[in-house]
Amino acid sequence: QVQFVESGGGLVQPGGSLRLSCTASRIIFSFFPMDWYRQAPGKQRGLVASVNSDGVPTYYADSVKGRFTISRDNAKNTVYLQMNNLKPEDTAVYYCNVQGGSGPWGQGTLVTVSS
Repeated sequence: QVQFVESGGGLVQPGGSLRLSCTASRIIFSFFPMDWYRQAPGKQRGLVASVNSDGVPTYYADSVKGRFTISRDNAKNTVYLQMNNLKPEDTAVYYCNVQGGSGPWGQGTLVTVSS
């Protein structure tokens, strides 16, 4: 079964940076556009950023434009999310999935932005 394993979350102060990673297994990773999602406490999961199969970003949520960068390494079956200038409202569990979220969900990685 396809599996996504997210990592790289943690506690960071406002203005800080984190780099999230998501490694996929049991999937021809290079074929699939990939998304990053996040779910804040008490809120629905929402799309943060998308990247096509060639590594070109195709979408950023307005709330993260200019601060987050999505990228991928097809040789490592991994998609990344570089997050800069983090804000308290970025606090959430972050997940990756194939475009549209049609794959199985991993455990996510918790990002907490707080002073």
